[in-house]
Amino acid sequence: LPAVPAVLKKRLVKLVVNFLFYFRTDEAEPIGALLLEHCKITKEEENVFSISFIEEPERKYCFECATEEQCQEWVEALRRASYEFLRRSLIFYRNEIQKMTGKDPLEQYGISEEARFQLGAHRQ
Repeated sequence: LPAVPAVLKKRLVKLVVNFLFYFRTDEAEPIGALLLEHCKITKEEENVFSISFIEEPERKYCFECATEEQCQEWVEALRRASYEFLRRSLIFYRNEIQKMTGKDPLEQYGISEEARFQLGAHRQ
């Protein structure tokens, strides 16, 4: 079967935490959003990157930026936007602070023993 041609549409996008909202250029309300979890951000060409999801690898969202620099900024921001990235960062920095100070930085908040902050720990 011949490949279905991609439909190009001009959209404005806004990243809020781990959601990428997209808008028509003439509307204030978003027409949709992508939850940036379990996804892969790929640099495709000089000014183009894509987002694909583990559950639907055949479906890919492509974005074209005005410049190479802008494209790189978007790729980096989107890669840092997921909950998993933030969780791994928290665990890494928590461990580094503990090595340097000998104290768990989360202890003062009463959550030092929470399993959700332990790498590889799963609640049943």
